[in-house]
Amino acid sequence: MDSTQAEVKALIDHWSEGTRKKDIDQMMALYSPDIVYFDVVPPLHYSGYEAVRRNFLRWFDSWQSSIGTEIRDLNISVSENVAVAHMLHRTSGTLKNGQDVAYWVRATVCCQRSEQRWLIIHEHISVPVDPKSRSAVMDLVP
Repeated sequence: MDSTQAEVKALIDHWSEGTRKKDIDQMMALYSPDIVYFDVVPPLHYSGYEAVRRNFLRWFDSWQSSIGTEIRDLNISVSENVAVAHMLHRTSGTLKNGQDVAYWVRATVCCQRSEQRWLIIHEHISVPVDPKSRSAVMDLVP
């Protein structure tokens, strides 16, 4: 891993840590003001810093526990001021309704160097869908 890839990996690690702690300020410090975010929940996308912040706060509020995170198959590609990382990301913990959950999602994070630091300009989270039932498949394991 070269130094630029290591910088982006550090951003991803900081992102994971912020998720675990449900630390909205730590999370949002990683995002560009012009972020476009594709989540697994409606609407089709969230545009802009405030919309993404509200979405994270909504998500954090659904958890009773801290949010467990695990990243596998991280791949980082960089070119001067643009970087793309894709990975499998496991989320686990206890929801406010008492349900223990653990599921894997696919994540793609696009970053741009801005003022000598990387910011996330686009993030895409997805889950596989069974075309016959038209339902998300949440029990797959890498």
